[in-house]
Amino acid sequence: MRKFLFGVLIGLLAIVAYRWIAGGIERKNTLEESSSLIQQEVENVSKLIVTEGHFSQVYNYKQSEGIFGNLWITQKKALVVVNADVQIAYDLSKVKFDIDAANQTLRIKEIPAPEVKVFPDFKYYDAEGDYLNPFDADDINTIKSRVNASIRRKVEGSDLKENANRRLIAELARFYVLTNSLGWKLVYEDKEVLSEGDFQLKELH
Repeated sequence: MRKFLFGVLIGLLAIVAYRWIAGGIERKNTLEESSSLIQQEVENVSKLIVTEGHFSQVYNYKQSEGIFGNLWITQKKALVVVNADVQIAYDLSKVKFDIDAANQTLRIKEIPAPEVKVFPDFKYYDAEGDYLNPFDADDINTIKSRVNASIRRKVEGSDLKENANRRLIAELARFYVLTNSLGWKLVYEDKEVLSEGDFQLKELH
């Protein structure tokens, strides 16, 4: 009888030990699969999130120059019409993140700054100078520099960045959906993201 009970006890211990080992292996495989899936998903979200806008501007260029101690004043001028397309983009391939498989946590460590790209089209009208002060390449470069600076100021005062930010938030929310479905935590700026809307509380500009 004792041998029988001893045999049953050994059998039960063997079953418990097998299940414990098998459970550990299964959990390890699950963590590795989840980590690989999260890694792949974050890396796949590498497209540019682009918001586009259009700006038009009429620019009057005038430049005077004194010759012979200002005894003779030369002038040149130009009327410039500028139509510019503007793009604001986040390159999500530059998102820095850390996957903590042991604690089932995805940490977003850094989000890249937005990239502002201006594509201006210049049309020049009534470009005039004189023999001593001709309208030349330096004037064109000066006009382009000033117009680009002016358009960038307009972008800062527009809602383009806000629109790009909203699209960025929508893209980052995909990370929350993924981690939540796998039972993982998502952490950004050392705070756990508990809902998709939590990203809207962050300053992402």
